[in-house]
Amino acid sequence: MIRALSILAIVAAAILACGYSAPLSAQQTAVATFAGGCFWCVEADFDKVPGVTGTTSGYIGGKVENPTYSQVSAGTTGHTEAVEIAFDPAKVTYRQLLEVFWRNHDPLAKDRQFCDRGDQYRPAIFYHDDEQRQLAEASKKAAQARFAPRVVQTEIVPATAFYKAEDYHQDYHTKNPIRYKFYRFNCGRDQRLEELWGKPDKAS
Repeated sequence: MIRALSILAIVAAAILACGYSAPLSAQQTAVATFAGGCFWCVEADFDKVPGVTGTTSGYIGGKVENPTYSQVSAGTTGHTEAVEIAFDPAKVTYRQLLEVFWRNHDPLAKDRQFCDRGDQYRPAIFYHDDEQRQLAEASKKAAQARFAPRVVQTEIVPATAFYKAEDYHQDYHTKNPIRYKFYRFNCGRDQRLEELWGKPDKAS
């Protein structure tokens, strides 16, 4: 019995030494990163998706380390507001998350989203591996076919360093529901989304 346990320990150590990682289908958590304007709204939209286990508002795509909200909102760091999404691939696929993303931002807007202006609000898909890139490109092609001859502006770029936003931005829609709803309505987000994509399904 002791010898059997020793062999198992050796095998386990060898696997770890080779840098083995479980395939995506066997992992309990995967990551997706999307930028669709104000991260309060993107976070709120994905928090409703079954299979999403966590959302984090933050900044990505810039050239400054550890940027602050004031720096990013000034448009000088190159970052865009984004949300990092942890999800269970056994319950929701990356393809399904892409569908949620497209229907919750304006892909025709360049360097802005709804009432917010500047490249810090540019829409983008930040892919984490080649499979995500391929799925993102296919989804953009479908969006382009839908809106042609208008041009889809949403970027598809590799994920870079993601910096978590200040604590008061996290779960803003639950911490400050009245202010959040007031902002979202006055920004015309849902009105524009309905204009682009039609009325949302009752299930969503």
